[in-house]
Amino acid sequence: MSATISLRVVRIHPRAALPHYASEGAAGLDLTAAIDEPIVLRSLERAKVNTGLVIELPRGHEGQVRPRSGLASKHGLTVLNAPGTIDEDYRGELAVLLVNLSRDDVTIQPGERIAQFVIAPIARVAVGEVRHVDELGTTARGAGGFGSTGRT
Repeated sequence: MSATISLRVVRIHPRAALPHYASEGAAGLDLTAAIDEPIVLRSLERAKVNTGLVIELPRGHEGQVRPRSGLASKHGLTVLNAPGTIDEDYRGELAVLLVNLSRDDVTIQPGERIAQFVIAPIARVAVGEVRHVDELGTTARGAGGFGSTGRT
């Protein structure tokens, strides 16, 4: 088991729920819709759904906003920019960009779980430019791109 880190949270909407793990082994915290009225998303429509939360991520970490598998499989609802990245220095309200990929209308209810929020460590890199491709290390794959490994 890894060490527990702290996520500081402020609720700025009366319907906002604190992020919570749905089970003991869950990787992501559930985020809920802090909205006053239901939002209807028509087919291929997208919406920014507020969570009513402002957070302070631990230094050296990012927040990843990911789809909920149940919403995706049952309703075709997913996070548009999955995973959405929340930087450690962001202090605005967390919002989730949802898109309806089904053919049917989908209604998002106030308080409904709309996404998962995974906190992950990040690595900062020092970018070092070289002049030629042949100065980079070689690999068996080389420049092989999409589908080049032959696995599906």
